[in-house]
Formats: sequence, structure tokens, C-alpha cells
Amino acid sequence: MTGFSQPDVVIIGGGMAGAGLAAHLAPHRRVTLIEREAACGLHTTGRAVAMFTPSHGAAAGRSLAKASRAFFEAPPTGFDGPLLRPRPTLHIARPAQRPALSDLAARLPGGIELTAAETRRLAPILRPDIAGLLEPDAGDLDVRRLHRRWLDEAQEHGAEIRLCIGDYAIERSRGLWRLQGEGWSLAAPVMVDAAGAWADVVAAAAGLTPLRLEPRQRTLALIDPPPVAGFGDWPIVKDVDDRFHFRPFAGKLLIAPADEEPSPPCDAEADPLDIACALMRFQAVSDYEIEDIRHQWAGLRTFAPDGLPVIGWSGEASGFFWFAGLGGMGVQTAPAAAQLAAALLLERPVPRALLDHGLAPAALGPSRFAAASLERAALS
Repeated sequence: MTGFSQPDVVIIGGGMAGAGLAAHLAPHRRVTLIEREAACGLHTTGRAVAMFTPSHGAAAGRSLAKASRAFFEAPPTGFDGPLLRPRPTLHIARPAQRPALSDLAARLPGGIELTAAETRRLAPILRPDIAGLLEPDAGDLDVRRLHRRWLDEAQEHGAEIRLCIGDYAIERSRGLWRLQGEGWSLAAPVMVDAAGAWADVVAAAAGLTPLRLEPRQRTLALIDPPPVAGFGDWPIVKDVDDRFHFRPFAGKLLIAPADEEPSPPCDAEADPLDIACALMRFQAVSDYEIEDIRHQWAGLRTFAPDGLPVIGWSGEASGFFWFAGLGGMGVQTAPAAAQLAAALLLERPVPRALLDHGLAPAALGPSRFAAASLERAALS
């Protein structure tokens, strides 16, 4: 990796956001994607076991997820079939949580309220006093196939992908963003910050004000499945207060404590306390005794202060585009988010399909933070 190049757009970060945007931009612009690690998507995308749960998150995030569904169900040629495998989500509640389950039922169109007996039939290891609400239009997402195909598609359209770039400096000069590392340099009129947990670090290096994006750790564990017929067809079982979930995954039972412990940008490792918390929450609703943990790992998800993605042009510096803060919605919103980002970058109309699902692009733009700061100042 040597020499100088001058693409139209340089994308920093090769996770799902950067890969999806590169695939959408490469047919129209010269694109270079740079990645610090030896592989794209190492810290978040590569550790994700994503679910498609359209009820998850705030309204703007749900709009992106709903607008992504058609892509997951029938992706373009080259993806080798659907990326979404139907698997309903079973929201569960212990007796003290029944009011929360009723609240969710009231705001979940198509949700099916279940008795404790019906809930146990869907997931036979649940205790007899657990009630449920079934969200039928959920499922498993094939994260790796989506990510890999988008990277391949970007390269097929001429995009350059540079790995292991090491440390580098960023400056704005003569209408170009100039990136200089050991033995290489780039200059482009547009720079996209899709650096995930490092997005604020990149912005600060470019001389911009960080948005207070916060990486948070998510822990997962695999245990042996219960010896019950039909285990592979169980639903995603999710605590109504979002304190944990479990589901079949790769022939095992995956358990996650839904932890969101703030973390610096790093190569995350599973914390034994988080694993213990996950198992404790699982045992509180299940009569299946865990004998051993087969595998455990952790990854990072990055959140903006209001929990919504940040997609749009910076108002601080010309040619700087934010595509970050995707939080726990990064995979299930990826197709629509990439379409939105590409439309804004190419200065084209936002696709009608996104708007028809209630998406308001301005709600995701970085300027919302400046507006909030001005409002707080006016009130103080």
C-alpha cells in the first residue's frame, strides 16, 4: 500500500455502514475505503449475530428497519437468496412485568398476546408463570453474507479497499481532505466518517467537534441446546424490559444480557461479570440448567446521545459526512441507511420507499445536536 491517490470519496471504516455505502456509491463515484484493521468489520459487524426486530428502537430507527425489510427478503442478484430467515420474537414477562407487556401490546401492530401455557409451548424451557407477546414479522439476519457481498460489489464497481493503514493524519486544504500515513496518502473532496466506535476520534483528528458518540459493549455466550425436539425453530425470546434475550444460533443456544456498558474504542473482550449476569437472568425465567459455556465474546455498538443514527453532512466543515452512531440498529437498518446516505452524498432525492415508511432524514442529521445545544443555551 504505497503512493498517492485522489478519489472522489474516501470512506473511513469498513464495517457494515462503510461497506454498504461503498457499494452504493462505487457505480457513481471513485471510492476509496480505508480500514485500520487487517479485516473489515472486526469490532462490531464481525461479532454481530443480528436479529430483525422491527419494534426495536426509536421511531426513526424503526422506519429505517421497516424500509430495509424488502431488501432483506429479496436482495439483488449476487446475494444468493434472502438475507432474512423468519423467526418470530417472543417478548416475555414475569408476573411483575405484565403491565410492561400490556403496554408493548398496545403499541405493537400485529402483536399476538399469549397465555403462559401458549408461551411455554413456543419455548418449553420457560417457567410456567411466564406470559408472552408474539411479534410475528421478526427474524435472523445473515450479517456476514450481507457485509461480504457489499464489499465485493464495491470492488466490482472499481472501489479501492485499503486495510492495515496504521496511524494517519487528516487535514483540510484547498478544498480537499488530505490523509497522510506511512508510505501512502489520499486526497478527496468528500470524506465519510463511518469509523464506528472510533467515529468521534476521526472527527477530532479532522478538526471537528465530536458528537459525544459513546461505544458500549455487548456480550454474548453460547451454551449447549436443551434436548427438546424442534429447538431450531424456537422464536427469539426477549425480555419485555430488554434486559436479556436468547435464541437458537448455529446449533447452540445464544444468550445475551443486553448489556450496554460504556467502553473506550477497543478490541472488546467478554467480562465474566456480564456473562454471569446473562446466565442469572436466563435462569430466572427458565428451568433449563446450564452446565457449561461453549463460547463467549463481546463487541462494540456506538450510540449518539439521543440513541439515533447520525447520517448527514457536517455543518462545521465542507465535505465531511457523518455515517455513525448506528447503535443496536446497524444491521437491521443497513440497506435503508446506505440508501439514505448515498442519496444525500450524491445530492439526489431520498428514495420514495424510505419516505413512505415515515423516515424524516433531518431527524438523523448531525445538525440536530447543534440545534439542541442552542435550545439549551436559550433556556439557561
